[in-house]
Amino acid sequence: MSINPIEKKPVFHFYPGSQWLSLGTLGCNFRCPGCQNWEISHASPGQTFQETKFFSPEKLVELAHKHGCLGLSWTFNEPTIWLEYTLDGARLAKEQGLLTNYVTNGYITPEALDLIGPYLDVFRVDLKGFSQETYHHLAHIEDFTGILEVTKRAKGKWGMWVEVVTNVIPGYNDAEDELVRIASWIRKELGEYTPWHVTRFFPQLELSHLEPTPIATLERARRIGQQEGLKYVYLGNVPGHPGENTYCSECGELLIQRHVFDITQCNLEEGHCPHCHKRLPGRFPP
Repeated sequence: MSINPIEKKPVFHFYPGSQWLSLGTLGCNFRCPGCQNWEISHASPGQTFQETKFFSPEKLVELAHKHGCLGLSWTFNEPTIWLEYTLDGARLAKEQGLLTNYVTNGYITPEALDLIGPYLDVFRVDLKGFSQETYHHLAHIEDFTGILEVTKRAKGKWGMWVEVVTNVIPGYNDAEDELVRIASWIRKELGEYTPWHVTRFFPQLELSHLEPTPIATLERARRIGQQEGLKYVYLGNVPGHPGENTYCSECGELLIQRHVFDITQCNLEEGHCPHCHKRLPGRFPP
């Protein structure tokens, strides 16, 4: 549990700079070989090296209000594996005026999504690739199409704000064709204003033999997204790169400048570009 800016999720178009009470537990429904949080996500109940502690939904809400957080974020590991707990917390959070966020791999049934759908505001979902082969190698599942359907449902049925992340791993999901298919699907099914974060992979666990993703690969992925019609494609894990920033899709004006998880400059005027007055898609403080 910690208090994090929403940029760490990463989410860039939902109350930028806001603080969120963020929490996770042990385990995951995937076994990704290069998971950055593998110490907790690959843990089993019999392992005792990771101490856990129960916090009631009431305590979560109390802590969030006490520390000036805008909402609760279930993150660090896959939130759907403790669906019942997150459901209780999300219900109470909404009753008490807090917002809610899932940082998820999207591997959840439509029925489960519909249980928590009325109480979730932000669905930050991973798209690890766009082929059965990629998902077989990276997540050890045979069919990823349910992730696509659930993501569309989160936005279309429940009105959640959706942002997509692809952690680009050399030799696994960095082929041009795969990146094109991801970007094309986002534009067609979620809309051209849906943010897509292409993030730099750093070696972990079973993929420790790989090199970090070349920045040129991420820049190519960003160009692919833009060529496919996406208006907001961001680079992640590359501190100081212009691809961290938000620019107006209409006139190109710098709207939000970032460095890692910090906002160093914000030029928005009530959610609008100060130059051409186009509204930035998302949700922003008045």
